Amino acid sequence: MKQAKRNPLLQRLAARLELSLEDRLESEQPLPEGKLWRRWCQAALQSGVKQAQISLVVVDEAEGRALNRDYRGKDYATNVLSFALNEGDSVAGMPLFGDLVFCAPVVAREAAEQGKSQEAHYAHLAVHGMLHLQGFDHEADDEAEAMEALESVILAKLGYADPYAAEKV
Repeated sequence: MKQAKRNPLLQRLAARLELSLEDRLESEQPLPEGKLWRRWCQAALQSGVKQAQISLVVVDEAEGRALNRDYRGKDYATNVLSFALNEGDSVAGMPLFGDLVFCAPVVAREAAEQGKSQEAHYAHLAVHGMLHLQGFDHEADDEAEAMEALESVILAKLGYADPYAAEKV
């Protein structure tokens, strides 16, 4: 954060995002450092978002499953859930408000299955979730292609491999 204090542009960018992180895991599991979460979420903020207040919550499999069942009607734990206060619609003069809930056991399992680090997978899911909070979706094929392309560009700028590279072969 020392850089942001000296660089007015970085200072303005840092002020755009208010971020909180809550670890609700029952067991000790290593999680990415706070500065990484901020970097990922900041990178995913689109230019139209002037200010955002985002809560990041990391949960175990039982809580992840219950949330997915209660809010999406799907009885299994998923990697990330996005809860936007304003459902991705911008409200004039209001910040973007939302919660991202990461299920640590699912993230760990998927990272191992995909042969990537947990850090890279958390980065992808943070970017993915942030885009959902801003109204992006992947229900239709054209929406999915646009969202995945944007995720790939953002992750490349952050120094991570394209998470969809295997699908493009």
